[in-house]
Amino acid sequence: MHQLNDKGYKWLFKNKTIFRQFLETFVTEAWVKDLDFDACERLDKSFISDHYKETASDIIYKIKLKQKEIFIVILVEFKSQVERFTSLKILNYITNFWMDYVESTPRAKKLPPVFPILLYNGDAKWTAPVKIADLVDGHEYLDRYAVNFEYFKIAENAYPKRVLLKIKNIVSTLFLAEAHYDIDLLIKELLVLFDREEDKTAVSLLINWFAQLRRHQRIPEKDYEKLERIYVNQQEAKEMLITAIKKEQQSFFDKGERKGKRHERIQIAHKLLAKGFETALIAEISGLPDKEIMKLKRMMRKH
Repeated sequence: MHQLNDKGYKWLFKNKTIFRQFLETFVTEAWVKDLDFDACERLDKSFISDHYKETASDIIYKIKLKQKEIFIVILVEFKSQVERFTSLKILNYITNFWMDYVESTPRAKKLPPVFPILLYNGDAKWTAPVKIADLVDGHEYLDRYAVNFEYFKIAENAYPKRVLLKIKNIVSTLFLAEAHYDIDLLIKELLVLFDREEDKTAVSLLINWFAQLRRHQRIPEKDYEKLERIYVNQQEAKEMLITAIKKEQQSFFDKGERKGKRHERIQIAHKLLAKGFETALIAEISGLPDKEIMKLKRMMRKH
């Protein structure tokens, strides 16, 4: 399958749900579990323009780790051939970022930590060194004065199909489409996503990503039509359910019944939770507060 252009990937990873799934699923570092994703913020990089010329392939998130702020850099490579000096390119990116941070934060005493990630979606095996030491001739002679740096590599084609099929989230489905393209299998995985994924906006972004592939003739027209038909059918089913539940709710309230009203609201919330609707939408329809809906959700997961 042809590689998606870098702007398309950047557009996908701007979504916080996709970004979170990406880190929690594919970054195998112990500190990931301590990240405060509710407080994460994507930086616009307007303050680092002097030293760093923005490319279309990177995203910077500011996110707290145990009461500290860590800058996470996602650098996405989309070249058809592996670049041997990628570690030098990423190191240069980080040092330029730090230079601009110092100039824009004159009272800073220390630099923010930066975690560099390479996301590779090419067909060939990624063979470029992740450590810059492997690119420096005679690095070992410099001992403690040598530059030590490496980036975290995520190569989509390094994940077997069976592994990705077990994960069943948006990012694993994306990797599955890139590395093991099979339209029938992809449709099955998307149906699972529609049922399980609470962030329907993130799912729609994935569908729009396929639309971009179709537009650039990177997947067959007939394949996209199948995906779009599945998506539309799911959306129509969702809208029909919402309409039916709203009518049921209004009919109950119109009777002016007080006894059992709370029980009715909880039943409505249960129905919507079972279908994977967003908390805000469930609150609007059922009339229950967000906190109570979250409590119901936790109880349903235990059972």
